[in-house]
Amino acid sequence: MESFNKYKDELIANARAISGPGKGILAADESTNTIGSRFKSINLENTEPNRRAYRELLFTTSNFEKYISGVILYEETLYQSTTDGKPFVKLLQEKGVIPGIKVDKGTVVLPGTNGETATQGLDDLSKRCAKYYADGARFAKWRAVLKIGNGQPSEMAILENAHGLARYAQICQENGLVPIVEPEVLVDGSHTIDECVRASERVFAGVVKALHDYNILLEGALLKPNMITSGSECNSKAGASEIAWKTVRTLLRTIPGAMPGIMFLSGGQSESEATVNLNEMNKLTEIKKPWNLSFSYGRALQHSCIKTWAGDSKNVKIAQEVFLEKAKANSEATLGEYKGTADSSSGESLHVKNYVY
Repeated sequence: MESFNKYKDELIANARAISGPGKGILAADESTNTIGSRFKSINLENTEPNRRAYRELLFTTSNFEKYISGVILYEETLYQSTTDGKPFVKLLQEKGVIPGIKVDKGTVVLPGTNGETATQGLDDLSKRCAKYYADGARFAKWRAVLKIGNGQPSEMAILENAHGLARYAQICQENGLVPIVEPEVLVDGSHTIDECVRASERVFAGVVKALHDYNILLEGALLKPNMITSGSECNSKAGASEIAWKTVRTLLRTIPGAMPGIMFLSGGQSESEATVNLNEMNKLTEIKKPWNLSFSYGRALQHSCIKTWAGDSKNVKIAQEVFLEKAKANSEATLGEYKGTADSSSGESLHVKNYVY
């Protein structure tokens, strides 16, 4: 408990800063393989210099710190620098943006289930977290994945993933990192929005029970859940107002008000869907919401940007303008003030079946 007490005030302050009104998280933690698939779409070779150049484009965007409070980095990115030699971590810190780090090591199939998974990475996590803290990170992310359909999510999968998230959160807080707890109930499948409600309530409640069991400081942690939506193959898709109401209701039923922020994942929604759905939630002013509802988006902030850039240095400035526009739109959505309309690119579905990092 000594190290826990050492970081208590810092954890609370950082969790509040990350989830403050009008700001959200840029998830730039794509693994080497995942960013390779992004680069493939623009016919760009997946090399370290290209990965570094793209991240530099994002992090040097003028004034993005007005809308982004934290950036989740991949381990490679944590140690990269700009072309003029400034470490990315220092660049972010100078902008008042809090650096974070993805710490899970992906998923493996959980024996005894129908292809359900558990997340790896606990074995050496304490050592890695201590190093990441020393190197400037102040929060971390760990993704658990659960499926809907054919008796899923099973009780075994819920318990295993809740345990992993709670143990990860405990190790992070012992080492000064705010844990972003990410139980993602996948959109894959033909399930209805009400089936998503039931599955997500079970998953979120199981995660919160585990967080209590492991003495997690809820005031120094954040949640990164899925929104409550229809399945990607459902014939009758719910609209934004129904998504907003059922997502907020699910959270009110399961998530303690002690947790300062809910930082939604986009889950393969188009850029415009992710923004509009978040905006609709924050327009529900008649419902008292104890946490700030914000975003931790990867594809939903970067898709148009990376296509505009296309790996060409001549396009950096205009790509940065596109990124800034998406960041501003989602900042407005955290306040229920988004007034924009979708264009053809921002309406493009970003769903990837069985998405892995």
